Amino acid sequence: MRVFLVAGEPSGDRLGAALIRGLKQLHSGPVELHGIGGPLMQAEGLVSLFPMEELSVMGLTEIVPRLRSLLARVSQTAEAVIDLKPDALITIDSPEFSLRVAARVKARAETLPTIHYVAPTVWAWRPKRAAKMAKSIDHVLALLPFEPPYMEAAGMSCDFVGHPVTTEPVASEAEAAAFRARHGIADLAPLILVLPGSRRGEVERLAPVFGAGLQPVLAAHPAARLVVPTTEAVAGGLPAKLSDWPGDPIILDPRGQDGGAFMAEKRAAFAAADVALAASGTVSLELAATATPMVIAYDFSWLTRKVIASMLRVDTVTLVNLVSDTRAVPEFLGPDCRADRIAPALRRLIENDAARRDQLDAMAATMLRLGRGGEDPGLRAARSVLSVI
Repeated sequence: MRVFLVAGEPSGDRLGAALIRGLKQLHSGPVELHGIGGPLMQAEGLVSLFPMEELSVMGLTEIVPRLRSLLARVSQTAEAVIDLKPDALITIDSPEFSLRVAARVKARAETLPTIHYVAPTVWAWRPKRAAKMAKSIDHVLALLPFEPPYMEAAGMSCDFVGHPVTTEPVASEAEAAAFRARHGIADLAPLILVLPGSRRGEVERLAPVFGAGLQPVLAAHPAARLVVPTTEAVAGGLPAKLSDWPGDPIILDPRGQDGGAFMAEKRAAFAAADVALAASGTVSLELAATATPMVIAYDFSWLTRKVIASMLRVDTVTLVNLVSDTRAVPEFLGPDCRADRIAPALRRLIENDAARRDQLDAMAATMLRLGRGGEDPGLRAARSVLSVI
């Protein structure tokens, strides 16, 4: 079986790697892999057409300066699919890029099965995207249980395959305690996990706001420590961006480390943390998986903020809130992404046991609804793919 996969960012690389493992397990013969992916997909045997990192952009004003190079990569990728004649094209998230590739391929190879992994958030904004997507996508693999009806209404088949966060390893209490000991964090000192994003643009916007929001929190809890896991894409410039933050933040830098060792350290930090301040995104589910209470905050550029605000159809974008059908996680988006709003919410989670319990209940419900305890999502995704090839 010959498969062409396209992933554009680290979360897609993780999904793609799990899907590949599932395909290898379920398919009786060899699986030939082509496309674009990161280190995890490459470790499963995929040779990437070009570095996946070129595609990791987000937001209107972030994409515009790189539009010409991205469109050139769209053409290159589509041509590679046409030349290869695979059994299926599987695009994974990154819709700005991957759906353009699928559209070009479908226009020239109408019978080629096209599968998109991660349903677009049409329940949140821009509902017409589903109908547009249906012109070039045959089948969708959905991460959230309420998404299939939206895709089916637009004319695509769709399976809820579960969310991979439900099966990712979680550090033990002993590993969490060892993390604190390694970094000189007292057992009773509040540990605040800070996650200002995985892209340079995100960190540039959020780091000043996060730092200002943390100032009054550490003033009230001077023993508190900050831990900031980061990515290779932003690690180099991060110390300078955090130079005015309080509390001498501990930066977990993946550069020069074995990937498995870094992930183990990051998991231990999640388990050791008492509370987290995080950018909006799938990280909220990672925190929910480790039962780490959180505050979510995010801001776009001015233009992107205005466009999204005019289209938003839900009153929360935090996935824990949506999946659990609660509003237990406080979020501060766009104009509300302000230090004077973030700080009281963090303090409440540190100081108020009832607020923490509300979040923990919502997190437990979220993990259950996303498939915790069921079949591995990568295997479910692979079975869904094989059903339409």
